[in-house]
Amino acid sequence: MTDPATLKQIFSEADPFPDLPPHHLDGFTHRWVDADGIRLHAVDGGRPDGPAVVLLAGFPQSWQAWRKVMPRLADRFRVIAIDLPGQGHSERPAVSYDTHTVAAHVHTAVRALGVSTYWLAAHDVGAWVAFSLALTYESELRGVALLDAGIPGITLPESIPTDPDRAWKTWHFAFHLVPELPETLLAGRERDYVSWFLKTKALAPDAFDDADLDHYAAALAAEGGLRASLAYYRAAAESARGNHQMLDRRHLTVPVLGISGSHGSIPDMAASLGPWADDITGVVVPDAGHFIPDEQPEAVAAALAAFIAGRD
Repeated sequence: MTDPATLKQIFSEADPFPDLPPHHLDGFTHRWVDADGIRLHAVDGGRPDGPAVVLLAGFPQSWQAWRKVMPRLADRFRVIAIDLPGQGHSERPAVSYDTHTVAAHVHTAVRALGVSTYWLAAHDVGAWVAFSLALTYESELRGVALLDAGIPGITLPESIPTDPDRAWKTWHFAFHLVPELPETLLAGRERDYVSWFLKTKALAPDAFDDADLDHYAAALAAEGGLRASLAYYRAAAESARGNHQMLDRRHLTVPVLGISGSHGSIPDMAASLGPWADDITGVVVPDAGHFIPDEQPEAVAAALAAFIAGRD
């Protein structure tokens, strides 16, 4: 295991945010790659000669959303978790955060890591990006798994319900769209906000400890973190338009796995994605809320491995 002093030195030499606490995962290496002018952070490990599996996280998380899943895949696959622009230890550029633009940066990062074809698994906002990436880079993508995500123009509801029993799951979409107000209200309160999301949307709140809350809050509070995180929501209409423009010409042809949590936001990801995908299967993970990789990592790893084995 890398000692803390060495780890801090590794981070400080390449990390755009060296003051953020570094976190190590045994068997994995931290890398930074240039993705068309944006420095993205990747955590890379597993079997170098195995099929590559790329993992993307959503709001308000980072690559660490997959930290419990990654070791469970490492004996069979090369596993690469990437922080999206604005997440974790990746840069927070003042550019468009529509999912087609971000997908191009992610794909460039994967290629920079020496991967030509890969499987993709993504949760929440990460799934927004993965859906757009799958539409654009089908020839280099072997399959995509999308976890509990309201994807703009696809599975994202057009309106927010007013029933309190349902509204708590989606109210933040409208809040994040309001110019400047979220930044004003959340600055200095990032940990409270992160805690609400992780503890409330998980079926088992103890899936997250204080260290998790501290890590995600610190990343959100770092320079540009809140702005960049909200930018995905503020670009959602543009992302939806891009998705539909591409879907007007063709459906998704890569194999798609929709993964839902028994108590998540989207009851049946496969059914909601079905009209736009030619080859789709679905899995519902029991005893899981929205944050399925954190809550049921063994089940998620098993579902991904079975999906890849059945298509490879």
